[in-house]
Amino acid sequence: MSDDNARVLRTLRGMPTSDGAGVRLTRVIGTQDLPDLDPFLMLDEFGTDRAEDYLAGFPSHPHRGFETVTYMLDGRMRHRDNHGNEGLLTSGSVQWMTAGRGVVHSEMPEQESGRMRGFQLWVNLPAREKMVAPAYQEFAPDRIPQATPAEGVTLKVIAGQVGEVTGPIRQPATEPLYLDIELAAGARWSVPLPEGHNVFAYVFEGQALFGDGAQRQPVATQTLAVLGGGRQLSVEGGSQGARLILVAGKPLREPVARYGPFVMSTREELMQAFADYQDGKF
Repeated sequence: MSDDNARVLRTLRGMPTSDGAGVRLTRVIGTQDLPDLDPFLMLDEFGTDRAEDYLAGFPSHPHRGFETVTYMLDGRMRHRDNHGNEGLLTSGSVQWMTAGRGVVHSEMPEQESGRMRGFQLWVNLPAREKMVAPAYQEFAPDRIPQATPAEGVTLKVIAGQVGEVTGPIRQPATEPLYLDIELAAGARWSVPLPEGHNVFAYVFEGQALFGDGAQRQPVATQTLAVLGGGRQLSVEGGSQGARLILVAGKPLREPVARYGPFVMSTREELMQAFADYQDGKF
C-alpha cells in the first residue's frame, strides 16, 4: 500500500432537524459532532416522498459572508431574491450562490407531490471577499459533464477536474472539487485528490468502501466520512453498489464569527450584518 493513499479519518451520521418553514432535513456538517470542516460550514441532506415534509419551503431569509451550494437530485425548487434574480432548480441541477455583502432570498418547492431530494452545502468566503456583490453560478443537468473513469463507475463533475473533465463551477478562493459518484457493486476507482484540501464523502445510497489494505473501511448509507492522509482515494461499491458525493476545498484558516444566516470574520462585522439587514441595506 502506498503512503499516498487517503483513508477514513472519522465517520459520523447526521442529526434530524428542520429549517425554513419546517422543512425536515438531516444536518451532517454544522452539528455538535462536526461544527465545520474548513471551508465547509454546513451540509444538509433533504430527501422525502412526503409533501408535508417540504411544502412550506424556505420563505425569504437573509445571507451574508459565505456561499450556498444547492444540488438537486430530485424535485423542483424555485429561487427568488431581492435583487430581482429568479431561477428554477430541477432534478440534477446545481446552484452556487455567492451571498457576499447580502442577499434576501426564498427557495420554494414548485411541486405539490413526489420526491424532493438533494443537498445544501455552505462554503465560507475569505475575509477579503465577504462583502463582494452577490452572484450566481446556476447550471441545468445538461451543463454538468459526466464521465466513466472505470468500469462500473459513473460520475458527474460539478466543480473541479477529473482527468480531462472539468466541472462548470469556478471559485478561486477555495478551489472546490464536487463530484457525484455512482459505483456498481464491486466497482473500484482511485480518485485523485487536490493537495492540501479538506475532503469528505457522504454516502447517500448503498455502501462504499474507502481506502486500501488494512485501512480499507466500509461506510454505510447516510454516513459522512472525513478523509485525509494522501493524494488519491480508493473507493469501491459495496454489495448493492453505492452513490455518494465527494467534496474537497482549500481551507481558509481564518477566524470565523457566525450566527444564523451570517458568517463573518469578527463579532463586530456580525453585529453590523444584523444592523444592515434590519436597516434594509441588503
